[in-house]
Amino acid sequence: MALPLALALSAGALAACSSGESSTSGSGSGAGADKAGALKIALLLPESKTTRYESFDRPLFEAAVKAQCADCSVIYNNADQDATKQQQQFESAVTEGADVIVLDAVDGKSAASLVSNAKSQDIPVIAYDRFIAGADYYVSFDNQKVGELQGQALLDALKADGKTSGDILMINGAPTDANAADFKKGAHSVLDKSSFKIAGEYDTPDWSPDKAQSWTEGQLSKVKGDLVGVYAANDGTAGGAIAALKGGGVDPLPPVTGQDAELAAIQRIISGDQDMTIYKAIKPEAEDAAKAAIALGEGKKPEAKDDKDGVPSTLLDPVVVTKDTVKDTVVKDGFYKLEDICAGSVAKACASAGLK
Repeated sequence: MALPLALALSAGALAACSSGESSTSGSGSGAGADKAGALKIALLLPESKTTRYESFDRPLFEAAVKAQCADCSVIYNNADQDATKQQQQFESAVTEGADVIVLDAVDGKSAASLVSNAKSQDIPVIAYDRFIAGADYYVSFDNQKVGELQGQALLDALKADGKTSGDILMINGAPTDANAADFKKGAHSVLDKSSFKIAGEYDTPDWSPDKAQSWTEGQLSKVKGDLVGVYAANDGTAGGAIAALKGGGVDPLPPVTGQDAELAAIQRIISGDQDMTIYKAIKPEAEDAAKAAIALGEGKKPEAKDDKDGVPSTLLDPVVVTKDTVKDTVVKDGFYKLEDICAGSVAKACASAGLK
């Protein structure tokens, strides 16, 4: 839980917490300040355990800002899954004169107070990937649909295996992540209507793969004989679950879902350890956030085709990736190269799947 915003931090403490990069172009803070193209845009991401943030979101966002506004600068920080640290980074961005803040919140509920504080200083906030009540704009994916796609993919895999009954373990995301609640709701809307039993369910603190693995290990003695599938909300928790299943001697592995299209997950899918993942094309998300940030910094309203709880929004479409669609999704979009996917021990599985 973030500390109350009224607790101001000393300049020294803020400097110690800020590990980001920024340039000196641009001056002043608040939308409508001197906007001769030189805006300061803060990008605050939540964690680094999930590879997408440092490998894709950050560089794609920074490139999009540069392409659309050569004189704009980006103040960057990653909170390492620490809400208090993210608050300090947020306040530091304000102190550094950010004209707009793009925030992917560690804790969506407590982040609402950050948004309120920024608005009182005429600094617009974009909720990036994870919803924050009261934000000026929100860009993400249809997150309830993500859960529905995951749940349906799991049922399709079970049907293909000839299963009509049995136990499913549900490994949800972090309880502090508003998106995790949408994934969970979407998955339940599909799985609850099926003939399968949800024998255990876990909300994974911090999206930690290690905690997902430990929880799954503890469930195996209860469900091992009847376990037919695992709903894992993202690829990190899927990896933890699969490690637990292998360590517990579960053979063959049941279908396991995922999300984020991490390289390791794509390789597990090709090798047969994971059934599917959800690919969320980060490039259009990052580019949309950059475009909206520049518009808000110039005192304009960003284009929005959707609405989420009163916040103008753009919700992009998630895509299911299985072994059969790797080439037509993440490879076609340039998200990964085949030579990177099919390196090392995955090479033989790639050849068998016709990926070359």
